[in-house]
Formats: sequence, structure tokens, C-alpha cells
Amino acid sequence: MKLLTHPFYMAPIPVYTKLYTADEIIIDNTSMFVKQTFRNRAVIATENGTQMLTIPIIHNGKQPMCDVRISEHGNWRHLHWNAIVSAYKKSPFFDYYADDFAHFFEEHDGFLMDFNLRLHDVICELIGLSRPIRFLNNHTMEREKTDVCDITCIAEPKELNNISPDAKRYYQVFALRNGFIPNLSIIDLLFNMGPESLIVLRDSQ
Repeated sequence: MKLLTHPFYMAPIPVYTKLYTADEIIIDNTSMFVKQTFRNRAVIATENGTQMLTIPIIHNGKQPMCDVRISEHGNWRHLHWNAIVSAYKKSPFFDYYADDFAHFFEEHDGFLMDFNLRLHDVICELIGLSRPIRFLNNHTMEREKTDVCDITCIAEPKELNNISPDAKRYYQVFALRNGFIPNLSIIDLLFNMGPESLIVLRDSQ
């Protein structure tokens, strides 16, 4: 099975649940960028509940995802990394993986898609879930093939519960305070479960 998806920012766990059963990833880089989606947003769990992390972009009107540039306005990298550290420093595997992520919030990447895909590569390597990637273009009609699972709708936050209504529970640092929170960014699963992340994805099928 092929998985058709957008290049998300530290994608929600249901994306990787679908990826577990896929043989190949097809990245939709031709559709127009839409604000307030997981293309440039990620949700993490903090002591006080969920927190949205949003990458600012340079607005040039309607443009395809592949042309969207990151803005360095507001020192967002520093703010995102501080939020991640604050949320996960007490998680079982944060110290094991922190260095794999920290440099992403120190470097300057020009394009949002490149940044998201580099993060995705690291996440897949740490989980043990690497899959070959190719890109949708005007000469391919992957959407019409029966062996393609289209999860591009996950870009919309309101669609997450429809894709994964019964999320597999796993250990979360603040679960006693906030209860289990489903459908967070994949880094929540990785920092809390480490190598067992793959088992959680497998059991979520």
C-alpha cells in the first residue's frame, strides 16, 4: 500500500499509525498551503494540557506547499524547543533523543517542506519505521489508484478523530493530571515510549 500525505510538522500519531502498514510514502507537494493545519502546526502535551506549536511562514498569497518559506519572526525556534523541553524533560526517553531534535531549532531552513521532511526522516529512523518517499506531481495520478491510502485530510485538526477514533493508549508523563490525550504529535509517543513506539503503532491498527 502507498500512503498519500502532506509533509507535516512533527505529524500527529495517526499519520505514523497509517505509515506502519504502508510500503511507500507519496508526498503531496502540489496542493496549496492552508493555514491553521498540521502543515506548520504540532500539538504537544504539557503539564497544563495541550499546547500548539506553530511555525510562522512568509505569506505570499496562494502558493503550493513546496514554495512556502519559513519566517524567523518571533524567535519561534527558541520558543518551540523550550516548550518541548519543558513538556518532555521528565519523560523516560527525552534524554536519549533530545540531541537528535535540538539542532533543528538552532538552524535556519528556508522552506517549510524541507524542514518538515528532515524532521520526518529523523523520527522514522528513531522509531524504526523508514519508508521510501516520492513526490506527487502533475504527471502522476496516484489518487485514482486503488492501492493508495489518502490521509491528506489529517492536515485538518478536526479530521483527526475521524481517522483515529479509538487511539491506542500509552504512557504519558502528565496522564494522572490531565488524563490520556490522544492524537498528539509523534514526538509525544517517541519521548514517552522510546523503542516501544513501534509496538504502539502496530497495536493501533
